[in-house]
Amino acid sequence: MKLLLDANISWRLVKLLQEKSIDSIHVEQTSLPVPASDRTIWQYALNENLIIVTNDEDFLNMSNLYGFPPKVILIKTGNMRTAYLFDLIVKHYSAINEFANTADIGLLEIYSKQ
Repeated sequence: MKLLLDANISWRLVKLLQEKSIDSIHVEQTSLPVPASDRTIWQYALNENLIIVTNDEDFLNMSNLYGFPPKVILIKTGNMRTAYLFDLIVKHYSAINEFANTADIGLLEIYSKQ
């Protein structure tokens, strides 16, 4: 399982996740143009077998329209600090890992209680 962090999530999160052995890459660390369109990110994730992590509901719409893969993790927190997103992903890591290994689910929504 490898996570592809969307442009609306800080690139700084990659280093924090990698320190916890959570394999991830930010869209700006790929060969994609900056800024990359959602459709381009979608296709890249599909080609590279990545799970998109985003707070952009456009990916929810694409998932509903095109199905999966790629899988999408939609973080529904609004704009939060990188440390908060890191803690949220670590807290839900077992659910994320289970989601990644489940063949019949293409969307995981993670909510914040803040």
